[in-house]
Amino acid sequence: MKTRKHEVAGVPGENGLILMEPENNFARVEIQTEDQMTGEPQHHEMPTTNAQSYHKSMAGPCFSQLCGSPNPQAARYVYGFIFLLTNLLAWMIRDFGHNALAELKHLKGCQGGHDCLGTEGVLRVSLGCFIFYFIMFFTTVGSTKVHESRDSWHSGWWPLKSFMWITLMVVPLFVPSAFIQFYGEVARFGAGIFLIIQLISLIKFITWWNDYWLSDKNADECRTLAITMSTAAYAASLTGIILMYIWYAPRPSCVLNIFFITWTLILLPVITTISLHSKVNASLMTSGLMGLYLVFLCWSALRSEPAAEKCNTRSQATGRGDWITIISFIIAMLAIVIATFSTGIDSKSFQFQQDEVEEGDDVPYSYGFFHFIFSTGAMYFGMLLIGWNLHQTMQKWSIDVGWISTWVKIVNEWLAAVLFIWTLIAPLVWKKRTNGETTANT
Repeated sequence: MKTRKHEVAGVPGENGLILMEPENNFARVEIQTEDQMTGEPQHHEMPTTNAQSYHKSMAGPCFSQLCGSPNPQAARYVYGFIFLLTNLLAWMIRDFGHNALAELKHLKGCQGGHDCLGTEGVLRVSLGCFIFYFIMFFTTVGSTKVHESRDSWHSGWWPLKSFMWITLMVVPLFVPSAFIQFYGEVARFGAGIFLIIQLISLIKFITWWNDYWLSDKNADECRTLAITMSTAAYAASLTGIILMYIWYAPRPSCVLNIFFITWTLILLPVITTISLHSKVNASLMTSGLMGLYLVFLCWSALRSEPAAEKCNTRSQATGRGDWITIISFIIAMLAIVIATFSTGIDSKSFQFQQDEVEEGDDVPYSYGFFHFIFSTGAMYFGMLLIGWNLHQTMQKWSIDVGWISTWVKIVNEWLAAVLFIWTLIAPLVWKKRTNGETTANT
């Protein structure tokens, strides 16, 4: 058949002209072609939903994701990009914004004088970012279906939200210094919540990864990979322990660092023994990956010690703008955004009912949880850029440096070990408790 072109409203299809007439909740799709033998036009009608007709009329995926109806999958990357921009703005104000902030007279009362302006600048940007994402959390929490108005607000209205973000970056500059100090105290608590949620998400991911590889379906194909991964994790953990003793405990007088490293070394066989217990019956892969993460947290804590510490031979707080320092800083900034993003889309790890059946019109992820994580993440990046100390002067190109940062990471390491061990033994505790209640009732 040949295709005849007509000057009518429609969409060109592969076999002719597709005409669409909305009719209640459906559209009448008419394919008009020309018979090759008689030359007479032929009409073929095919009922289809408006949504199907709309998507068929889109010329390519770009329109449907960016230019057409709101897309929640694409929206989360936009929010991540906004979060990255906010991080960069806070860093620029901290390292290069002293002259601009010094012109604001209301900041003269900042404790610590001129040097405190950088810290206050970070907190002001952090406050604006927190308000932005908390507004989004408040207006999208409870969204369940894609056809709700809250879905459209989450995935669209970008000009309005861009204006709101810019406004919230400017308004905190005029907030009294006393309130900014109060927000800094609150931000410590909010950043702690973010770290706990991140730990839970990480442990859930490690458990899921192990269960997926060693499931009955994938055990034969992935068993070798799991063994290789476990061996590599334990080897890397032991290598990290040895290097930390060399770099951060070069002399017997480095008692605190020796304690941190030795305690991490003790935790490795503890979590391994519990994982391999006959009643727990976990695997070396879960304990190996978790042990590697504990070693990483310990190394990160030791690296955050002030540069003046004699035991810290690998300090990151040099203040120099060499390429190694700059690259390390950029990687750290990206890690903040990636950690926030990956935790924000992992709402399923925090569902009380894991066996809920998903329907076709359900939202792809929890919008409220997503924005809540980003709001606490705003507090978290604020704390990292000021070293968790509201009255500390940070060196340029440094992030998360100082004794408070060191202790936060050490406590985070110990908490990670406790949460992981509880994840292993919790089923046994609940099972024993349930059996005890059943026996008592009997």
